[in-house]
Amino acid sequence: MTKVINISNEEYDVVVLGAGAAGLMAAITAAKNNKRILVLEKSNKVGKKILMSGGGRCNFTNRYVESHHFISRNPHFCKSALTNYTPQDFITLVEQHAIEYEERKHHQLFCKHSAKEIVNMLLQECNDLGVIIMTDCDIKGVESIDDRVFKDKIKLNNTNYRYSVNAKISDKQGTKELKILCESLIIATGALSIPTLGGSDYGYRLAEQFNLSVTERRAGLVPFMFNDDLKNLCEKLSGLSLPVIIECNGTEFEESLLFTHKGISGPVVLQTSNYWKPGDSIAVNLLPKFDAMENILMEKGNNNNITIGKYLNGLMPKSLIIELQKIWWPEYKNHSICEISNKELRVIGALFNEWILWPTSTEGYRTAEVTLGGIDTDEIDSKTMEVKNQKGLYCIGEVVDVTGHLGGFNFQWAWASGYTAGLFA
Repeated sequence: MTKVINISNEEYDVVVLGAGAAGLMAAITAAKNNKRILVLEKSNKVGKKILMSGGGRCNFTNRYVESHHFISRNPHFCKSALTNYTPQDFITLVEQHAIEYEERKHHQLFCKHSAKEIVNMLLQECNDLGVIIMTDCDIKGVESIDDRVFKDKIKLNNTNYRYSVNAKISDKQGTKELKILCESLIIATGALSIPTLGGSDYGYRLAEQFNLSVTERRAGLVPFMFNDDLKNLCEKLSGLSLPVIIECNGTEFEESLLFTHKGISGPVVLQTSNYWKPGDSIAVNLLPKFDAMENILMEKGNNNNITIGKYLNGLMPKSLIIELQKIWWPEYKNHSICEISNKELRVIGALFNEWILWPTSTEGYRTAEVTLGGIDTDEIDSKTMEVKNQKGLYCIGEVVDVTGHLGGFNFQWAWASGYTAGLFA
């Protein structure tokens, strides 16, 4: 039988719920202000999403970060925090810890060796500053000490304490039940994406406990799935990648598309998923910067006796040409361009630059890198990350309705919002 040790009234200046990127940055920043800091993490280790990010290399920021790289009901909300803590600020920290990094396309910065270096860097900073981190922590409840009835139940050494956190901590000695008092409480619990790495709705439930509005949430930076014939096509082409442009609801991205056995993925698809909702279509341009209709008609005008399939060789993968031929021009498979009417060539040519697809769904939170939506930014002071009507309560990172594009932007939001909350908590 597990031994239970009851310990009451542990006291800290700041308690951070969540030991991810945002939570650890908040803890480090607050500790530099000589605050007593406790970080509570429900998983068995800290920074799980950091460790798996960027293929294990951690795309920790981007050299060029602007507010238009983020999606939020209030597009201006992120500006203040991003100004407080810039990509260069985090790069400087990385360099101080002698972590080697490299810049890849679109100004993305990755560790040269391992994402573990970023986690170790954050842990070393915490350790040097005396931050206490408890893992395997089950939060049983959070209460506001501002409630007089509750306040009378506790003998306070410091009248500034505003919150009580009831937690159960498991370690080698058994299970400890703690009542933790703090002046400031920071919600850095993450969101719904990738539940195997600790994603949950706890932050939203806690927000609702304090009467904070939470906007509609859905999976973001996530692959698309299809049914029936299109799923079969994707399955046949699984593993094939090519550069494309995808447009959805007025926003377009140019990057690599990857066919999978369920549908399509790759950077361009993940980016597009942030702007797609069920029932929407997407337009895929398989030949960016190449007007297929105009060039095929030009070839016909030059009396070129080549088939459409052979004409496309060199412009796109042969396996893709074969599959598209089956659905777009099967009756003209062996016909030369000159034998096909201009009307038909226009129809076929246009498809290469605007292939309209109707995703059935996304792969959902299981593989989503982020969660769109979250705690309404109207509830939060953008300059401090403090809840406007709840003194000492802060919300940061993915739990807030701020979502970045692919490419290091979500990490930069985590660092910046965590830093900002840490300054004022």
